[in-house]
Amino acid sequence: MSLQDDFAAALLAPEQACPDGLFSINGADPASRFAVYRNNVHSSLINALAAAYPVTLQLVGEAFFRAMASLYVQAHPPTSPVMSEYGGALAEFIQGFEPAQSVPYLADIARLERLRVRAYHAADCQALDQQAVLLALQGQADLGTLRLQLQPSLATLNSPYAVVAVWAVHQTEGGLATLNPWHPQGALVLRQGLEVKVFAIDPGSVAFINSLAHGNALGTAVEHALEASTEFDLHQCLTLLISHNTLTHLHLEQKVSP
Repeated sequence: MSLQDDFAAALLAPEQACPDGLFSINGADPASRFAVYRNNVHSSLINALAAAYPVTLQLVGEAFFRAMASLYVQAHPPTSPVMSEYGGALAEFIQGFEPAQSVPYLADIARLERLRVRAYHAADCQALDQQAVLLALQGQADLGTLRLQLQPSLATLNSPYAVVAVWAVHQTEGGLATLNPWHPQGALVLRQGLEVKVFAIDPGSVAFINSLAHGNALGTAVEHALEASTEFDLHQCLTLLISHNTLTHLHLEQKVSP
């Protein structure tokens, strides 16, 4: 390994000694200076996780979260200089972290918060005019062949827990006493302007939106939605998508001549 590799590895491994070859220009002990620098790097990464996962932190308390985040930092060092990208694997880490199992929905809350971070930093894309979308849908003879392209910020999450309700009650004071987290809930995350919004949606809507996001035509997406939930409401789901400016393009499926 190079000196740079040794330095990077030792930064996130508290048990490792100061790498060989370091010196201080003012004569100070290199090991002491390195320890201070390592502590600053470690604390900065934990602080970045705390900022990206505020509800996850609230659910377990700051001391528990920072201890858990410290272990995550050692196991998952940054792979990008962009700090907003750090922590993408935290939910999976929590899923396998035994001390966190007393809060079984913690990993899904972390997944929801990661989707919010990604939505905030997603690429901008001009949305279609709502009225133009409605006119196009009304004038299309074969709606099933229509493909709807969605905003880059849009994402969904299916959970066996009421993740949107849990997340929402932590945005204001009170409400926790009456919260029941033990029922399944889907989530839709999107950005309008600079505001990231979270909506509770049914499993059929999650399947419908995911199918559209994979490039399927409207008819196929409806089939996927009904397979997930026979109570899927196409009109309600489309109204939600259109009213929040999530559509960027409408494409007609090209039919191949025999």
